[in-house]
Amino acid sequence: MAPMPEGVYARSGVDQSRSADAVGALVAALGRISLGRESRAALGSGHYANVLALDESRGLALSCDGVGTKVIVAEELRRYDTVGIDLVAMNANDVVCVGAEPIALLDYVAVEEADPEALGQIGEGLRHGAELAGVEIPGGELAVLPELIRGHPSPRGFDLAGFCVGLVDLDAIVTGAAAAPGDAIVGLPSSGVHSNGLTLARAVLSDLHERPEELGGRTVGETLLEPTVIYVRAVLELLRSEVDVRGLAHITGEGFLNLLRLEAGVGYRLDALPEPPPVFRLIAERGGVAPSELYEVFNMGCGFCCVVPADDAGAAVALLKEQHPGAAVVGRVTDEAGVVELPAQGLVGTKDGGLRRAP
Repeated sequence: MAPMPEGVYARSGVDQSRSADAVGALVAALGRISLGRESRAALGSGHYANVLALDESRGLALSCDGVGTKVIVAEELRRYDTVGIDLVAMNANDVVCVGAEPIALLDYVAVEEADPEALGQIGEGLRHGAELAGVEIPGGELAVLPELIRGHPSPRGFDLAGFCVGLVDLDAIVTGAAAAPGDAIVGLPSSGVHSNGLTLARAVLSDLHERPEELGGRTVGETLLEPTVIYVRAVLELLRSEVDVRGLAHITGEGFLNLLRLEAGVGYRLDALPEPPPVFRLIAERGGVAPSELYEVFNMGCGFCCVVPADDAGAAVALLKEQHPGAAVVGRVTDEAGVVELPAQGLVGTKDGGLRRAP
């Protein structure tokens, strides 16, 4: 395959810069909502979840997300039993980032055709994900929209989104504001691509039935459908321990720039990241995708980060390893406000400028 030029994600149909501008326009409009009363929101926009004050001490955490174009892989392979796990993961992992315990999720399934077998498989994935995260699914919505949803191929089309809620004491919200230079960043391993960057991955690895040697005998489709890791139970144990948890970041779209969603005037130096799983090396080689784009689109093997004081790093790693072997200190907090550094990859990044080669 001929190398694909830098910026392949945009050429595949996802322009992250333009998307950020569009989100900014949407948030600006929503910020003008007039309630006639004081807002209950405890956080500004831009974090993984927001928290509404229920009373003077208790808050309700809220987050909403979907599975993205991973559903296309499921459609093409006629395998629907894993994407429900992804849906729970994408929502519950975000809710726990503010220090909340996720308690329930509602699912929205839009389909081209109501296929009982496919919906049953989706339900099994949702059930398994709910059990892994410790959340209930007390309701949801099924919409049959043949004029709107088109499958790959038709009539297998569907979309999957969810809304998750959690509970947190208002004085226990984790925003990242307490992070300070010298703090340790503990990374938790991912299972692969998770549920972000699938448009880029599919553009490069278009034959889902191929078994590249790099994937150890697994097909491309099997590898891309590997479910997103649910980190909720381990992170909740960390929050309930004696460790001072100062920041929590789910590494999703925008890669390690997600750390800049934490509310702290600091930077992050990631100098001990794990070796990326083979699928990322395959995407890089087949597509000629530059490191700057890889580390801004994908998790590259690290799906979640916890910021703790350096003195607490050992205890945090030991606790997290019990459920996520491979947990390790992957970097530290710096005084370079708003800057993410990846020295081994020769990259530096900011929220507005993205990742680029370090000078």
